[in-house]
Amino acid sequence: MDTTVLIIVGLVIIALLVFFSVVPVGMWISAVASGVRIGIFSLVGMKIRRVRPAKIVRPMIKATKAGIKVRTNELEAHLLAGGNVDSVVNALIAAERAGMNLTFEQASAIDLAGRDVFEAVKMSVTPKVIETPQISAVAKDGIELLVKARVTVRTNINQLIGGAGEATVLARVGEGIVTTVGSAQTHSAVLENPDDISKVVLEKGLDSGTAYEIISIDIADIDIGRNIGANLQSLQAEANTKIAQAKAEERRAMAVALEQEMRAEVVKAESEVPKAMAEALRTGNIGVLDYYKLQNIQADTKMKKDIGNGVTGYVEIKKDKE
Repeated sequence: MDTTVLIIVGLVIIALLVFFSVVPVGMWISAVASGVRIGIFSLVGMKIRRVRPAKIVRPMIKATKAGIKVRTNELEAHLLAGGNVDSVVNALIAAERAGMNLTFEQASAIDLAGRDVFEAVKMSVTPKVIETPQISAVAKDGIELLVKARVTVRTNINQLIGGAGEATVLARVGEGIVTTVGSAQTHSAVLENPDDISKVVLEKGLDSGTAYEIISIDIADIDIGRNIGANLQSLQAEANTKIAQAKAEERRAMAVALEQEMRAEVVKAESEVPKAMAEALRTGNIGVLDYYKLQNIQADTKMKKDIGNGVTGYVEIKKDKE
């Protein structure tokens, strides 16, 4: 008799353990106590579909306490799609408190798009300040200005899906600053009225197609950089000097080539002289005595040239003969 009772008690304990492991009674009690209408068999169905009931019930309790109506099927479908149910519910609560018209469909779509919907709602309520890197811009007088700006933005919920991010906003602001400074006549005009940059940039509608709305653009710092105009003029002068030197070298090379050509013509003409002399001797136009006299004149002329060039050999030979 004692053995039978022990077996029955053991079977009851095992049955209760199996029941409580399959049926989340504790979660169901918490939901009912919080005013969430959800059937116990719905929780069992979640476990069968490999969905943790806590990830559905706790956000539902949070939403119910905040007065937001959400359906179990919507939360479960969003969770199965890979979404963050807790973040979506937090975003709905924050939007409700801020008076924003944010539906569950919008919040879930933003979450599935890979953006932090709760952070987006907070940023829509409390604007965020984005600081640009140091932007280099050159005024018309050639002076470089290094500008830093602080851009105050808030989330545009309607354009959060498919809208460009912070990088695009910073790039557009940088482009606007470069354009505005570049159109200024002098850098001193920009330094005197830095707020003109903000006004011009804001008028361009740089937040078009982005996930943010630009509230203000404030110039945080302006530093004077290099004198780009003077550097360019110096480089141009250096380039002009090199061009002039190259042209002068070209003219010198042409003059040397012309001189060499003329020398070649002289050498060529001189090479014809012996031929002419031989022809004159052969035809009788010049005598042998005349030829020797011409040779003596040429030798005497060469000796005088050598003496004029510092050659003293002839003088020493002449002294030895004497």
